[in-house]
Amino acid sequence: MLQLYSVARYFARGRSAIVAPLMQIEFADFTAGARDARGVVIVVDVFRACSLIAHAIAAGARRVVPVAEIEDARALKHAHPDWHVIGERYAKPLPGFDGGNSPTELLRHPLAGRTIAHTTHAGTQGLTGALHATHVFTGALVNATATVRVIQELAPPYVTIVRMGQNALKRCTEDDLCADLLAARFSGAAFDVAGVRERLRQAPAAAKFFDPAATWAPEGDFELCTAVDSLDIAVALRHHVGEPPALERAG
Repeated sequence: MLQLYSVARYFARGRSAIVAPLMQIEFADFTAGARDARGVVIVVDVFRACSLIAHAIAAGARRVVPVAEIEDARALKHAHPDWHVIGERYAKPLPGFDGGNSPTELLRHPLAGRTIAHTTHAGTQGLTGALHATHVFTGALVNATATVRVIQELAPPYVTIVRMGQNALKRCTEDDLCADLLAARFSGAAFDVAGVRERLRQAPAAAKFFDPAATWAPEGDFELCTAVDSLDIAVALRHHVGEPPALERAG
């Protein structure tokens, strides 16, 4: 079910502020929510897909190609051996891939100018499934304010925030919190950023980061995914003739 409300947009021009017409904000969930989403769409996956993508682009990656199916990712690697192909299912790395879904692991590689193909259980399903959107952005805590700023410059009538949740099946604390933060940034409402990391440390999905046996989810991933507004970039899906849709720096 969609949740709906409207917020006024404020744009600073010189010393004056202009109040734009009301912008409609909708909340949706999971892959079905992404498929039905309209207007500008923000696909939220805090642990870890959309956080990883933001870190990759900030570290100099040329683009990240989101992929829904495992075999399609393997086909891209076969066609482009120089691409860095990563992915997971149920949070664990996929055999034969260059890496899993760990931003800590990914940032150990030289990323400048590289193309990354990325398939995950939740995040990339939403990113590839939002077919009716006018624009698609990644949603994460690490670049929430930058994402809102770029979207506000577009002055869209609709924004849909899609919470991908745990395995794209059920709501989760981290994506709910990120959606609330994005909505607060759009409306100018206060938000307790200082309490985010401690709150998420107790989230069920965070347990893996503190489990020594879960080597595929290092504790560093938790730090990288919960550093609110640590990256001043927005990431949007772009379409280029003759190439697969790819996530690139926006604005």
